[in-house]
Amino acid sequence: MRIGEASRVSGVSARSLRFYEDEGLIVPGRFDNGYRDYCRSTINRVLVIRSLLESGLPVRLIREVLPHLSDGPEVGTGPLDADFLAEVRSYRARLADRIAVLSAQQSALDAFLHRARQHGP
Repeated sequence: MRIGEASRVSGVSARSLRFYEDEGLIVPGRFDNGYRDYCRSTINRVLVIRSLLESGLPVRLIREVLPHLSDGPEVGTGPLDADFLAEVRSYRARLADRIAVLSAQQSALDAFLHRARQHGP
């Protein structure tokens, strides 16, 4: 299927599909006229990539883990490198730290708004 249909089927923009290709995350086939040809396994890979991006993993880590993932709709993993897993754990810890900071800021704003309601209009 061409890029427009692949975009519609996957729910990922054509621009994102081109980005995934530029980053080496997918390798669509090519028609004789040079147009991209997305097969079902490439669409499945796009769905995995989108899921990983939504989880917050950076493209660099996604590129590293993709060879260990199956292309089917049921994503399974093969053996993953211990260094890679340590890096994902570290990324998750940094994310948890950011969440804690944002939660504290949200609580401070809630307290401010509560006090403002008591003293104002």
